[in-house]
Amino acid sequence: MSRLDLFIDRMVSQRACIDHAVHLTRDLPGPVFELGLGNGRTYHHLCGRLPAEKVFVFERAVASHPDSTPPAGQVLLGDVFETLPQALVRFGPVARLIHADLGGHDAEKNDVFAREVSPLVEPLLAVGGLMVSSDRMYFTDLAEIALPPDAVPGRCFIYRREA
Repeated sequence: MSRLDLFIDRMVSQRACIDHAVHLTRDLPGPVFELGLGNGRTYHHLCGRLPAEKVFVFERAVASHPDSTPPAGQVLLGDVFETLPQALVRFGPVARLIHADLGGHDAEKNDVFAREVSPLVEPLLAVGGLMVSSDRMYFTDLAEIALPPDAVPGRCFIYRREA
């Protein structure tokens, strides 16, 4: 499989999983968090799917496309190892949807990062809330759920807080 094929599978899966998660959490209150802004494509997609909602973004430095740049009040700037605990103090365990596409091209490095960041993400999620991630995460109290039919297994993961 070519790198282009892998990229396409990731993008198709990401869109399918985000859309599925938006649908499954549509009746839940609480904020939506985007971990990692990058170019802003998934942030822009989330805003299109949730036009009445504020999407809060966690990013080290904003370098997104101008059409995909959140308002300053919705950006938590800094290292996620600092901003995620700050968000728990600010918001509490109330996020209905968290999306993360934080990994790079090194699978081993991505796995180490996922293991380190998972305990900081987990307490932010509300009961019934979903976490969509491009990488496998390591949660103690979240259950992995089935992907929508149009997602490619292994290219995206969805986790739910049951209780």
